[in-house]
Amino acid sequence: MLRGLLREVSDIRTDLTAAQRTSIERLARPGMWWTGAERVAIAAEARAARACGLCRDRKQALSPYGSPGEHAATPLLAAPYVDAVHRIVTDPGRLTLAWLDGLRDEGLEDGPYIELVGIVATTLAVDTFRRVLGMPLPDLPEPQSGEPSREGPAVAARPGTAWVPLVDPREGLSEVYDDNPIAPYVRQALSLAPDEMRNLIEMEITHYLPLEAMRRPGDAAGRAIDRSQLELLAARVSYLNGCFY
Repeated sequence: MLRGLLREVSDIRTDLTAAQRTSIERLARPGMWWTGAERVAIAAEARAARACGLCRDRKQALSPYGSPGEHAATPLLAAPYVDAVHRIVTDPGRLTLAWLDGLRDEGLEDGPYIELVGIVATTLAVDTFRRVLGMPLPDLPEPQSGEPSREGPAVAARPGTAWVPLVDPREGLSEVYDDNPIAPYVRQALSLAPDEMRNLIEMEITHYLPLEAMRRPGDAAGRAIDRSQLELLAARVSYLNGCFY
């Protein structure tokens, strides 16, 4: 029913399409930890994961960690990062700290991993939006040349709250946190890759709500549906994705 209703929508908000276009185009530029070619490869891998036979077998298994095999993947990405992409896309509700620590033992590093998470989240958000509306997926951009900066945030991230270190908004990245000493953990989660956090915030503002509206029950920021409907959709999506946050 929802799919049928959405297909009748003839006028998608311009801020939505602009945010999606910007998010996809920026994948082509070198990031903090990945080249432009690698960033585009991560996005392509996120799309390919949906058709991965190994991921399908793992999804159907009682435990997702007992099915041997390898993903058919791009040679641009090392194996632990490929596995991270595929599991985030296909089975996010059963990720564990032990799994992430196992990838660390295979060479995964926190900074590149967080940038990868941002890229995958962007790709999934845009692709899911368009797929539900029956629209073609946007072409991935041609990678731009150049090297990543390989420099993390100027303020040290602290371990303990999450599976990865976070930059506390009271201690740094004020230009990203908009000088707000309190920020949701879903934003802090990408603080090892501030550019990805900036992009997440822009996507969040257009696809959900601005932070100031979130804090006011009943404020739907002028959306076409009311706040209770917004939250019902958000809760349902979180449930389907196995989101424990």
